[in-house]
Amino acid sequence: MSCSDLEARLTEEYRPSVPHCGAMKGKRWFGLWKNSSELLSRDYMQCFEEQMSLVYDPDINEYRNLAGVETRVPNFGSTRAFSYKNPLKSDWCLGKLRAALEDMGYRDGDTMFGAPYDFRYAPPSPGQTSEVYSRYFKELMELVEAASERTRKKAVILGHSFGGMVALEFVRNTPPAWRREHIERLVLVAPTLPGGFLEPVRNFASGTDILYVPATTPLATRAMWRSFESAIVNFPSPAVFGRLQAPLVVTRERNYSASAQDMERFLAAVGSGEAAEPFRRRAVPKMSSFAAPMVPMTYISGVGNRTPLRLVFWGDDIDAAPEAVAYGDGDGKINLISVLAFEKEMRRQPEQKKQFKSIKINKAQHSTIVTDDFALHRVIQEIVEANNQKIPS
Repeated sequence: MSCSDLEARLTEEYRPSVPHCGAMKGKRWFGLWKNSSELLSRDYMQCFEEQMSLVYDPDINEYRNLAGVETRVPNFGSTRAFSYKNPLKSDWCLGKLRAALEDMGYRDGDTMFGAPYDFRYAPPSPGQTSEVYSRYFKELMELVEAASERTRKKAVILGHSFGGMVALEFVRNTPPAWRREHIERLVLVAPTLPGGFLEPVRNFASGTDILYVPATTPLATRAMWRSFESAIVNFPSPAVFGRLQAPLVVTRERNYSASAQDMERFLAAVGSGEAAEPFRRRAVPKMSSFAAPMVPMTYISGVGNRTPLRLVFWGDDIDAAPEAVAYGDGDGKINLISVLAFEKEMRRQPEQKKQFKSIKINKAQHSTIVTDDFALHRVIQEIVEANNQKIPS
C-alpha cells in the first residue's frame, strides 16, 4: 500500500503549524514519502504528518491536500517507482517479482511497466468522482496503449493488495471496447476488495505501522492515518460480514456489527466522529460495488492462515491493541469470507464467469504472497501463461 513515493511542493497558501515546516515554501519539489529514515534525523516528523494529511471536502464529497500543499507521484511508468521504506525488506513492493521477470527477459520501460499511485486516496467505483484518480486513470490508459502499441500485444495488468483494488477499479472505469482491445488479463493478487476485512477497523482504532517510520509508534501517526480516504475504504461490508450474525468489535460499553450505522458509531467511539460522513458517502457505496470487469481475470488468494475476525476491548482504552482477537481463515489480513463473496459475485455474472479463474494458495500470507517462492511461482505462472510463454526451469 505504501510502496509509491510521494513528492510535495509548498505554495504561499500553506500555513505551517510550526515555522520550520514552512522552510520549503515557494521552493522546489521535495521527497515527502521516500526515505522515511530521514524524517526523524531532520526533525521533520511533525511537518511530515501535517503535509501528508488529507482533508475531506463535504461540498464536493472528495478528499484533497491541506491548503498550500501540492503532491505528485514520481517515476510513473517505471517498475522502479515502488520501494518499501524498510531497507530490511527490499523484496517487498513487488521487488522480487520484478527481479524474477527480469531474469525471464522482461525489461523495465520496454515490456514491463509500473503505475505507482497516491495511496492516501481510494480509487472510485464507477459513478463516483475523484480528481486524483481521474488523472491517474487517464495516465494509466495512455501507458497501456503505448505499451500495447510498442509490443503489439495486449497488456497483462497485475495488482497486489491495495494495488489490486486500484487495478480492478481502473479496468471497471474504462470503456468496454477499450478493455477488449487492450487488456489480455487482469491478475489480482490478495486484493483488498468491496467485501472488506477486519484489519482496517483495528488500524483505525489503534493505529498502524503500514507506513514504516523508524522509532515511531502506530499511535504517533494515527491522526495522519485517519485523515486518509484509504483508511476507511476497506471496512467490512455488511452484505458480507453481516452473515456472521456476530459482532466484529466487542467493548465494555457496546458491541459493533458490520452495519454501516454501527461502524459510524464505532468511528465516534474512537474519537473520530468527523469520519462518519466520508465513510457514509464514499466508503459505503463501494461495499456493494461488485460489477465484474468483463475481462479475463485471475484472482489469487492466500488461505489457511489465522486471520482476525473479531476484536475485543475489555478496558476503556481503545487506543491500546485489542485484549483479545478471535480468528478465522484467510491470508492473515483478508478474511476468507470476503474472498468467497467476491468469487460468488464474479461467477454470478455470466459473461465474467466464462473468463474468471480463482486460485487459492495454502499458507500464502498477504504481504509475502509475492515474495515467498512457492506462492510467487504461481503468480508468475499466470503472467507467462497469459503471454503464451513458459517458466524457465
